[in-house]
Amino acid sequence: MLRALAVDDERPSLEELLYLLHADPRIGSAEGAGDATEALRRINRALESGPGGPEAIDVVFLDIQMPGLDGLDMARLLTGFARPPLVVFVTAHEDFAVQAFDLKAVDYVLKPVRKERLAEAVRRAAELRGTPPRIPVSEPDPDQIPVELGGVTRFVAVDDITHVEAQGDYARLHTHKGSHLVRIPLSTLEERWRSRGFVRIHRRHLVALRHIGELRLDAGTASVLVGAEELQVSRRHTRELRDLLMRRP
Repeated sequence: MLRALAVDDERPSLEELLYLLHADPRIGSAEGAGDATEALRRINRALESGPGGPEAIDVVFLDIQMPGLDGLDMARLLTGFARPPLVVFVTAHEDFAVQAFDLKAVDYVLKPVRKERLAEAVRRAAELRGTPPRIPVSEPDPDQIPVELGGVTRFVAVDDITHVEAQGDYARLHTHKGSHLVRIPLSTLEERWRSRGFVRIHRRHLVALRHIGELRLDAGTASVLVGAEELQVSRRHTRELRDLLMRRP
């Protein structure tokens, strides 16, 4: 059973988060803290208690924008601890997802927090702590991929994705209508979507062959035109890409 600490300076948000955590059967205990300073004092007690002690904390659900020490600063401090708790960011702002990943966050949950989305974050934390998940998670439709925007989950058709850009262990999905950040490494999407016509053209880019309008070769360099965007092709991928495009119906 996970022992959780929720940190948020807005009391209603904190109380709602604690309510949802208490309702999850994988959460053994959940405490609240109104700011990072109070939370760090509580985590210090947990570290002194030891991983199996009565004061231990397994995972911190952490807001980002707080007065004084913000959530990102607090997470940076935790990385210096010998045995830090896991961190799940819970925030109304999607702009900090890449920084959150760089700080080894388990998950990045957008407000307003939905029960199902928080359950997924708890599941990830439980797996990392060796706790078997108790709530089954349904597999998404393979023709679609779920993305979050402003606390709402939408499903983007894979066929609408023109290319994918690596951003650490996150990936940015590009369509003709915009882009979406998902917490999936580019290498995972490359393996998953190879049969759907996606090909690696660069260490940072995965492209759908059907959306390539032009292949440009100039003085030993190569690029492709995807919509209005020109993407570089690395030398190691140029020959394979050219062969694939020549065989494309």
